[in-house]
Amino acid sequence: QVQLVESGGGLVQAGGSLRLSCAASGRTFSTYFMGWFRQAPGKEREFVAAINWNGGNTYYADSAKGRFTISRDNAKNTVYLQMNSLKPEDTAVYYCAPKLYSGSYDSTEGYDYWGQGTQVTVSS
Repeated sequence: QVQLVESGGGLVQAGGSLRLSCAASGRTFSTYFMGWFRQAPGKEREFVAAINWNGGNTYYADSAKGRFTISRDNAKNTVYLQMNSLKPEDTAVYYCAPKLYSGSYDSTEGYDYWGQGTQVTVSS
């Protein structure tokens, strides 16, 4: 079983930056393909970014390209999401999870053991 704890969220003005962290327990973290998703009030959870086991491949939603960067430090069992040029529409609870099942990397169906999430609020 994997346990995840997200942190780093907060209130920021439009144009600002935040760095989210996702700390994982378990000795097999370095083997996981990891994803970041977000969920705004009244909306479905949506894909933001993903990274393969060694960081060699990264994937982004169109809304995140050019502004967000996903990275990982396997020695620290942590995956990060650097978010720059934040917009009010980025406001959501951000979650990370390992991709444990088949399916597209941008679908929640392949992911499990979601963390509790961290709130990001961007004011205009």
